Amino acid sequence: MEQSVRTSPVTTMIGSVVTGIAASACCLGPLVLLALGVSGSWIGNLSAMEAYRPVFVGITLIFLGLAFRKLYRRPQACAVDKPCARPDNLRKQRILLWLVSIFVLAMMSFPWYGPWLLD
Repeated sequence: MEQSVRTSPVTTMIGSVVTGIAASACCLGPLVLLALGVSGSWIGNLSAMEAYRPVFVGITLIFLGLAFRKLYRRPQACAVDKPCARPDNLRKQRILLWLVSIFVLAMMSFPWYGPWLLD
């Protein structure tokens, strides 16, 4: 059985990263822009996204949950000659999922630990 783009763990991991970055855009975005040398009063407008942060956090957690479900809970069903049948590919996908999850959770939790880093 061939994996479709809709149910691919890579697609859900990419979705998790994108929504994780969007969830931290209100707090981490201005810091990154200032570190890159970009300044101006318009950077303060990024805090307007704070109201949407819970929505982005929820979507991120859904994407991460779908990726974990795909890699750990659902049985792998594919033909013997396909790349998904090789156990080392599944292992690499799981390692990548854990690395992406750590990165995304660090980005989402920045508003809580960020003030301690910046003081």
